[in-house]
Amino acid sequence: MEPQLRHAVADGVATVVIDHQAKRNAMTADMWRALPPLLTELAADPAVRALVLTGAGDTFCAGADISSLREEPARAQELAVRAEEALAAFPKPTLAAVAGYCVGGGCQLAAACDLRFADEGAVFAVTPAKLGIVYPASTTRRLVSLVGPSTAKYLLFSGEPIDAGRALRTGLVDEVLPAGELRARVAGFTRILAARSLLTQAAAKEFASPAAGADGPGGADAGAAREAHWAEQMRASGDTAEGVAAFLERRQPRFAWTPPEVPATRAAPLR
Repeated sequence: MEPQLRHAVADGVATVVIDHQAKRNAMTADMWRALPPLLTELAADPAVRALVLTGAGDTFCAGADISSLREEPARAQELAVRAEEALAAFPKPTLAAVAGYCVGGGCQLAAACDLRFADEGAVFAVTPAKLGIVYPASTTRRLVSLVGPSTAKYLLFSGEPIDAGRALRTGLVDEVLPAGELRARVAGFTRILAARSLLTQAAAKEFASPAAGADGPGGADAGAAREAHWAEQMRASGDTAEGVAAFLERRQPRFAWTPPEVPATRAAPLR
């Protein structure tokens, strides 16, 4: 089977599968190129309220296909960063479901997701020092924001793998699941995400970004403008009234807000 990104949408959750099992789901140049437009399509789909990124078979992603680095390493890195940034900018909650190897560019993609759940046998490594590659500044800052400067330096300086337990302790992952339980836990948790207010999630995602707030682009004025934007969205959405009514009536809320700038399209079925 040709290396590819497969995807499906069900019950409000888009699942993107990295499928290159012959090379432990290593990302080819074409796969890196395919990810940003696929994410744009899924972001525009009103049926999508959360996204899961995972790997086919028993591993997540072993990084970039090394053959793609032989001739134009700078170009290959640029493609990876574009894909990473597109994933980080996805306007709805994202979760990486990690089993097996999560290495190099695979770890880069997982770190760009909002959350990471891992099987207890998962292995993580950040490997540019093994290849003489300078890790991009934006990617390094994202890693530091997750695990802190000391652990980021350990991973970047050595390229040595860490197990899921250490990844959990350092903040690289959010949950570690016993063998065989990852899929069910991810399915259950993303159902919860899909039932919650996308308005709340979108605002929280923006505010939690390392670039947000007084230290971000535009400083305090820009931060205040974004707070005013989200306050207006909350007033106009009706989500708050629906949430309160559902609580008092002891029923599930039916939140209706979607990002106003996103047009309505539908994602293709899993192939």
